[in-house]
Amino acid sequence: MSAVYRKSLFNIPLGMIYLDGNSLGPPLKEIESISENVIVKEWGGKLIKGWNESNWMEQPLSVGNKIANIIGGDKGSIVAGDTLSIKTYQALAAAIHLKPKRNIILTDIDNFPSDIYIAEGLVDSFNSNFELKKVKKNDIISSLNEQVNTVLLTHVNYRTGAMFDMENITNKVHENGSTIIWDLAHSAGAVPLDLKAINCEFAVGCTYKFLNGGPGSPAFIYVRPDLIKKCYPILRGWLGHKAPFDFNNTFEKSTSIEMMRVGTPSVIQSSILEKSLDVFRDLDFHELREESIKLSDLFINMVERTCSDLHLESPLNSSERGSQVSFSHPFSYAIMQALIDRNIVGDFRAPNIIRFGITPLYVSEEDIIQTVKVLEEILSNRLWDNPTYLNRKKVT
Repeated sequence: MSAVYRKSLFNIPLGMIYLDGNSLGPPLKEIESISENVIVKEWGGKLIKGWNESNWMEQPLSVGNKIANIIGGDKGSIVAGDTLSIKTYQALAAAIHLKPKRNIILTDIDNFPSDIYIAEGLVDSFNSNFELKKVKKNDIISSLNEQVNTVLLTHVNYRTGAMFDMENITNKVHENGSTIIWDLAHSAGAVPLDLKAINCEFAVGCTYKFLNGGPGSPAFIYVRPDLIKKCYPILRGWLGHKAPFDFNNTFEKSTSIEMMRVGTPSVIQSSILEKSLDVFRDLDFHELREESIKLSDLFINMVERTCSDLHLESPLNSSERGSQVSFSHPFSYAIMQALIDRNIVGDFRAPNIIRFGITPLYVSEEDIIQTVKVLEEILSNRLWDNPTYLNRKKVT
């Protein structure tokens, strides 16, 4: 077994092969005691005193510092809280004011829809000549010009797993005099990242995928330290104020990353997340990445040999692919339901893609081999052609 394999730490149902950590990571076994402690001893035993005695109010910073160690940020450059949609809005609103004479927000046309919706809503709210320009992935660099204010990109594509060359793109954006925001939803905790090294201005991400924080766990935002005093939050919550408990009705931003705090932190969920992040404390991300590539290549090669009906949608070149493998098929939804019915869990993304998260922390070579064997059986015998599997559920 690989050096990064730690399945014994996770609560995964017996006999299940879980290949959906790119959508929702599994819980650590220890979090039951963590959540019980917060609910029974801290909340139940201290009630409102917990804000001071249990340091609840400091959690967004302490969690942010643990995330900084994972994605290569400075201490005090990341704060956790709210949702990824809110953090994306905050980053984008702050970014565009750094270059007030430029009026284009540039993004990938295949970016996650929420990122696009947020950018569109922000542009609409300005009632000015601002424009959101959506282009194909390969046209990002050629679309840079003197009017591009900010580039908003997701590092790893949610459908295909295709991964941008983060350092090269960031350099090109900076050469153009523009600002960049990286959405790390599908890469934080899965691939090596070093935000300090690439010198990007902003990054955002969620924590319930590869970071295993649990459904709805807090998002995070990174602001390059030299910009914390320069940029200004447009979405201004009371906890972003420099003295929130003075309850001044005029906003004065915090002089730290806390300026990007909005609402009251989710204490129970943050406590679970903080514990989950400890898994990565002594993890070598380069070893994790090597194992991810090994398992992904094995998966792709086996599928191409035995499941010719499936079309690879992920890049074949591992350097261009995150920790995810995707295939397409006209009946992909039903195929995935047949797999799930056989205790192998991945997921589906419209219009016709099945996705498999390759997470070496709890996915082994044996899991990949077994998955492909079952997949071959489902396709060869058309086991997916079942009314139960064809009926699409609300969450896919």
